[in-house]
Amino acid sequence: MASIFTKIVKGDLPAFKIAEDENFLAFLDVFPLSKGHVLVIPKQEIDSIFDLSAESYANLWLFAKTTANALKMAIPCKRIGIAVIGLEVPHAHIHLIPLQTVEDINFSRPKLKVESDEMAVIAKKIIAEL
Repeated sequence: MASIFTKIVKGDLPAFKIAEDENFLAFLDVFPLSKGHVLVIPKQEIDSIFDLSAESYANLWLFAKTTANALKMAIPCKRIGIAVIGLEVPHAHIHLIPLQTVEDINFSRPKLKVESDEMAVIAKKIIAEL
């Protein structure tokens, strides 16, 4: 069964897409820890980030770096935090999270509820910085 991320890649589920090329996709997390929380994924459905080929692994991080730089310019924050956990969705992904404090990357705290209109504005701000 296809992961929720594969369904987003195929266009079966909507997403606030930030960046995309033939191999990778970045989009806003619908359950963000902070406003502007982005997920970066390979389009290839693979469970663990370490199961990617060396080339895909390196290119995923380069794609994430470009996205993180745009995110930092678009969303006022002290730093962009990075997390690779991979327990909730069986599809390799990198979390890029705008941080003001270390608590902003605490995955055990309640997620934010951000309305669709605001998500669209956030996405446009990030896209404008790419």
